[in-house]
Amino acid sequence: MTSLSPIDASNLQEELDSPFHVTDEHIAFYRENGYIKLKHVLSAGLLAHYREAISRGVAELTAGTAPMEQRTTYGKAFLQVMNLWTKSDVVREFVVGKRLARIAADLMETKGVRLYHDQALYKEAGGGITPWHADQYYWPVSSDKMVTAWVPLQDTPHEMGPLAFCEKSHRFQIGRDLEISEESEITLKEALSTFSMEGSGFELGEVSFHAGWTFHRAGPNSTDRPREVMTMIYMDESMTLATPKNKNQMNDMECWCPGIGIGDVVASPLNPVLYSSQAEATSSNMRA
Repeated sequence: MTSLSPIDASNLQEELDSPFHVTDEHIAFYRENGYIKLKHVLSAGLLAHYREAISRGVAELTAGTAPMEQRTTYGKAFLQVMNLWTKSDVVREFVVGKRLARIAADLMETKGVRLYHDQALYKEAGGGITPWHADQYYWPVSSDKMVTAWVPLQDTPHEMGPLAFCEKSHRFQIGRDLEISEESEITLKEALSTFSMEGSGFELGEVSFHAGWTFHRAGPNSTDRPREVMTMIYMDESMTLATPKNKNQMNDMECWCPGIGIGDVVASPLNPVLYSSQAEATSSNMRA
């Protein structure tokens, strides 16, 4: 790949950090439905640049993955690489950008957000479904002020298996004790059958944000191209660690919150503050 000129690199950084206008209507929709899809959040040029670095990292780190026919339902859903930002300086630029982090803070109505971790989720050509589940089942944290930004790196029509949301399900109690599996797909498909669903495709540059307890799934990828997606999970900058409730939360505590004690703010080196309105205000005052 041809290296970017200093001017081009500066433009990318400016876009990654520049504010996106989140309206009162956006916040109200997110609060009511537990998710939102926003168009024109990132440019095609920016996504093309970071797509190359993310895809290269995924290819290198999943090279030994078993053939599709030997995997579980979860394994067939996608190739999954976490905390890619710690392995690539280029990916780090994307993950720590303030633009998406500020949107997350605005939607959750918090003063700022930390990174919980990132995930590259590549649904291969012919990849299977991603079963119904809620992410918060996996997280040993003290509140529901958690949100995932889901960033497709290409146009993602229905045939590629875009994320689908069950509207208002962040208030639903059934299924909160289920890890992602064939059981969660069967149980939640029936339990959520009376709710409204949103499962349309994503345009390039469109980004979704969904709450930790919002139930979601994705269909199979019936195309001959991989569905390439980068995600960042954000949490309230004041989030504290809670006692793990299951083995998955125990694993998350050890992997993504190293050295943090129960009841302490999740402020490990893996959980930097990515956006803070207080820090931004202080910086503005210093420049004034």
